[in-house]
Amino acid sequence: MAGEPTFKHEHYSRITADEFGPEAPGVTIRRLIDEEFDGAPYYNLRMLEIAPGGHTPEHAHENEHENFVLDGSGEVLCDGEFHPVGPGDVVFIPASAVHQYRNSGDGTFRFLCGVPVSRIIGT
Repeated sequence: MAGEPTFKHEHYSRITADEFGPEAPGVTIRRLIDEEFDGAPYYNLRMLEIAPGGHTPEHAHENEHENFVLDGSGEVLCDGEFHPVGPGDVVFIPASAVHQYRNSGDGTFRFLCGVPVSRIIGT
């Protein structure tokens, strides 16, 4: 974890968009507010951007996810069912729920994802 939390003001586009990896084709993640880089003591805020045809793997975590869709159209799998989502939609993924995000449109599917920091979830 980084040192003490400090004020941060940055346009999201200046924060590196890291490739998620081969298990998530077309997916990048921007760590907007992060325990490692910013010293955030309780909560991480990330932006995921999924290119057309891209998706995350089906997966589960011991922590919840809070999402807010910014742009594009996508689908969110939770507990075996896909739900269409678009700009302005909010999504809550409970802890341990199997989930997946995928782009169902022609443009970038972009959403915010909030998760607790690792020390809160014990990792």
